[in-house]
Amino acid sequence: MSITVEDLVEFTQDPSANLDYAVDFTAWLPAGDTISAFVVIADSGISASKSNTLSTATVAVIWVSGGVVGLVYTITVRVTTSVGRVDDRTFYVRINNT
Repeated sequence: MSITVEDLVEFTQDPSANLDYAVDFTAWLPAGDTISAFVVIADSGISASKSNTLSTATVAVIWVSGGVVGLVYTITVRVTTSVGRVDDRTFYVRINNT
């Protein structure tokens, strides 16, 4: 699933799913600036990790799995850019049997 920084929202995911989410920072980044590093911050109880192989200079890709049915988890992607900007984008994952 692809997410732009303008439309971060809530997604529904099955607790046994392992899904990738691409957070696209292209529109936010000024010309010539790129993502040099990023970290993923997630609520306890859900697994969220970054994908270095799928991410690009403008898109941070993370993998999300687990969680408890009925709960909503907060996932934050914190990027650092090549010129030193630091910013967070947050979205939510609701766990349901789908």
